Amino acid sequence: MQVGQPSRTAMATAQARAYHQLADEPRIFTDPLAVLIVGGEAAARDNEFDRGVDPEFARRRRLFLATRSRFADDTVAEAVAAGIRQVVILGAGMDTAAYRNQHPDVRYFEVDHPDTQHWKRNRLAETGIDVPPTLTFTPVDFHRDSLADGLARAGFDRTAGAAFVWLGVLVYLELDAIRDTLRYMGTQGGGSVAVFDYSYPPDAAQQARGQRVARAGEPWVSFFTAEQMRAELESAGFTEIDDRAATAAMAAYTGDLATTPALSGPHLVRARTSAAR
Repeated sequence: MQVGQPSRTAMATAQARAYHQLADEPRIFTDPLAVLIVGGEAAARDNEFDRGVDPEFARRRRLFLATRSRFADDTVAEAVAAGIRQVVILGAGMDTAAYRNQHPDVRYFEVDHPDTQHWKRNRLAETGIDVPPTLTFTPVDFHRDSLADGLARAGFDRTAGAAFVWLGVLVYLELDAIRDTLRYMGTQGGGSVAVFDYSYPPDAAQQARGQRVARAGEPWVSFFTAEQMRAELESAGFTEIDDRAATAAMAAYTGDLATTPALSGPHLVRARTSAAR
């Protein structure tokens, strides 16, 4: 990340979600704000990390990102239906879930680096996207601040249940930071539900993409197998773990595993503590 600028990978992810609204049928994830927040259709189509990339690989990745957002939305909807009234978006980037929230009693907390959050707030003002009263911006610089302190300052209730959404972040973090965050989520009073993604060690195509994002100043750092991730989650206090490879996750929404585009590496996880059941 460059000082004073948003995360370039967060913007690229937002562009992929937006382009999905324009290019893919059947649509896996519908977001009426996605194109608007990135600056329109031209901006949605001009993803710097997809330039010169095999179009089929870019399409597979885009469909996975759409699946990831849909999976998170569905997980939060289930948690809210079960009574949870706090949602924390970690590494929120250009995420729009809080602005699509239809529940006036469900409070959202967007946690992100202050520079990315400042840029996003300007974009919201420029595009006329209203900031709902149910949203609290929670700037946290993880080089200087702790997640616990940032959320406490924002008024997060540590004694009540919560849903945590943590998309597109783990691969950029050191293991100690991942473990600390999992433990924080796993010890939430009233129980917690967490939805996030992680990656297996990358194949050749993904290694090439990893080199591009590293040149942008946001290198990939951490990878896991399913067995390793389960061990980390159980150690952090999670007792119910649903771990899906990218292909299986996409097939759940397309209904057809045979025609689901293969994409090795990414996994989606939905995990709950016993108190959240």
